[in-house]
Amino acid sequence: MTNKMWGGRFAKGPDAIMSKINASIDFDQKLYAEDIAGSKAHAQMLVSQGIITKADASAITKGLDEIKAEIEGGKFKFSQALEDIHLNIESRLKELIGDAAGRLHTARSRNDQVALDFRLFIRTAVDELCVRVKDVMLALAEKAEAEAATIMPGFTHLQVAQPITFGHHLMAYVEMLSRDLSRMQDARKRMNESPLGAAALAGTSYRIDRTATAKALGFAGPTRNSMDSVASRDFALEVLAACSICAINLSRLAEEIVIWSSSQFNFVKLSDKFTTGSSIMPQKRNPDAAELIRAKPGRILGAFIALSVVMKGLPLTYSKDMQEDKEQVFDALENMELALAAMAGMVRDMKPNQTAMKAAASTGFSTATDLADWLVQKLKMPFREAHHVSGRIVAMAEKKNVFLSQLSLAELQSVHGAIDASVFKVLSVEASVKSRISFGGTAPSNVKREAKRWLKILKVKTK
Repeated sequence: MTNKMWGGRFAKGPDAIMSKINASIDFDQKLYAEDIAGSKAHAQMLVSQGIITKADASAITKGLDEIKAEIEGGKFKFSQALEDIHLNIESRLKELIGDAAGRLHTARSRNDQVALDFRLFIRTAVDELCVRVKDVMLALAEKAEAEAATIMPGFTHLQVAQPITFGHHLMAYVEMLSRDLSRMQDARKRMNESPLGAAALAGTSYRIDRTATAKALGFAGPTRNSMDSVASRDFALEVLAACSICAINLSRLAEEIVIWSSSQFNFVKLSDKFTTGSSIMPQKRNPDAAELIRAKPGRILGAFIALSVVMKGLPLTYSKDMQEDKEQVFDALENMELALAAMAGMVRDMKPNQTAMKAAASTGFSTATDLADWLVQKLKMPFREAHHVSGRIVAMAEKKNVFLSQLSLAELQSVHGAIDASVFKVLSVEASVKSRISFGGTAPSNVKREAKRWLKILKVKTK
């Protein structure tokens, strides 16, 4: 049978396979609340402008509320024959209120309708993601404040480089996530314009008030070009790009948690809440939550690529290709929220092994740079010469299989005679981290201050 919602142009219904490929109701039913909100705002504007009667608008609003209750109560029957959420709701509205339902579509098209619904949905999702990002930042800042003086090795090339503090390491991710938060907030600002009233592509001859519907739906204003309104999905691409970067940042932290929780490192321990066992090896405690977060960028970045490919060759304005804009976006936003929630829980759950961290920080001659700095500051030696002298001392310690601090003064002076006993004050890992007082450095006082600053920004009382 023909789809009556298409009008009189089509005498026959589509082929079965056409119906299957054309329908989007299986996934765009997620947009029901946004579609109903947009329709109610549109109806109110139409009556305010004298385009439909108050009686029709009242019936439409009442019917839409009834439909929303049916959907949320699990009583609404979605029909694939009606293709999408818009036609499903409109068809049911006609069943409920009769011909007045047909007046709702005055001065709009499914093109501006779906663009509106999608913006509303993504805007809400971004608001929720921002809350989640802040919660991860909060968890990290709280842990960093508590571990501001906990010494651990800092790595380059995954080799021990210099001593740092665990708090400083965690605060690095606070900074990274703050930029993720900023990108999401910026994307929200740019998407916060209403396409409703752009109609199919050229606007409408009706005397509508697009500013009124934009205000009713919480937008800053209406979009300024009707073609751009229905043809663009860059608002979704921008959010996916921000989510991709955020997922990558979370993945890096997840990778570190996987490494830290291994028996070889033993830097942190996760409880049963965020680990799983093995079906064959009873001793195993697997960091599955971290591993799954580590995998999320694949599908989130994949969604960005998929939508980019859909949009890259489309002429203005709307093409059916754009129906492929939703499933991957829905999936990416859902998984981004899940990854953020899991990470916040994991950060709060993990317990640092301070002894193991400090022991590891003492390996690899991690205070060699402190020795070079001492040679520069105390002996006024050019840094390149100090670097060379320190390298020779490291080679000596390595040959003797001892820490730098375990070399005798005589052994140090055999490399450079001007070295005196005060050098031992800089060779401990405690002295090293305490000395890194430059802005942004790892000194515990710095870490404590930065953690408190972020906790204040995140509106949490500090200790």
